Amino acid sequence: MCRNIHTLHNFEPAATNDEVHAAALQYVRKISGSTKPSKANAQAFERAVEEIAHASRHLLEDLVTSAPPKNREMEAEKAKARSAERFAVA
Repeated sequence: MCRNIHTLHNFEPAATNDEVHAAALQYVRKISGSTKPSKANAQAFERAVEEIAHASRHLLEDLVTSAPPKNREMEAEKAKARSAERFAVA
């Protein structure tokens, strides 16, 4: 499940609120052990997602780097190549 959380720092354009929210949702799903909370836990689940997304946005805004920004398409191509090599049928 956590493999779906992607690096969001140092991309051009910067990570969107949707991307940050999706990462926060994956994190909360992983630590709670639930992809969909019960009605009794739904409010706590959503609050945790929003708080983690909020903290993540602040972190991304505050991080500094001297490296040039990464290109999303190039990074996606690299990931596909790694995956194809890793799961290649021998």
